[in-house]
Parts: sequence; C-alpha cells; structure tokens
Amino acid sequence: MVAGALLAGCTTAPTRVVVQRVNVAVPVECQEPVPARPVMPTDSLQLGATVDDFTRAAMAEISRREGYEGQLLAALEACRSPVPS
Repeated sequence: MVAGALLAGCTTAPTRVVVQRVNVAVPVECQEPVPARPVMPTDSLQLGATVDDFTRAAMAEISRREGYEGQLLAALEACRSPVPS
C-alpha cells in the first residue's frame, strides 16, 4: 500500500515554470577621461601688475574657461548617455 502511494506521486504532471524577463538598471563606472585644467592667465600675473595687464589676462581667461567648460560638459554628457546593450 505504501509503495502504491509512492508510485502515485511519480505520475503527477510536472509543474510549468514561467520565466519572466526583468530589466534592471546597473550602475556602470564612467570611463570618460577628465580634461586637464588649463593654466589661467590671471594665475601667472606678477604682484603689482597694472590694471590693463589684469584686464587683458581676465579677458583671455574668460575665453579659456569657456573652452574648458565645454570639454567638461562633453565629458559629463558622455557619462550620462545610456550604455549600449
């Protein structure tokens, strides 16, 4: 009788396994190189520089900083873009 009960358990239909795909965002380290900070013209001004010298250096620095900021923004955007799968 016990053997019959054990054999009856083997005749049941197998259960069906349902596979469901789940997309999970996985953080990935950004490999974009950080642009080197340029030397700023006002950093190299000597003590006692004239107002004209400072103004020229400041105007040149604005242009240089804008270029550097553009490089930083491009690097940041490259890190924020989705990783191709």
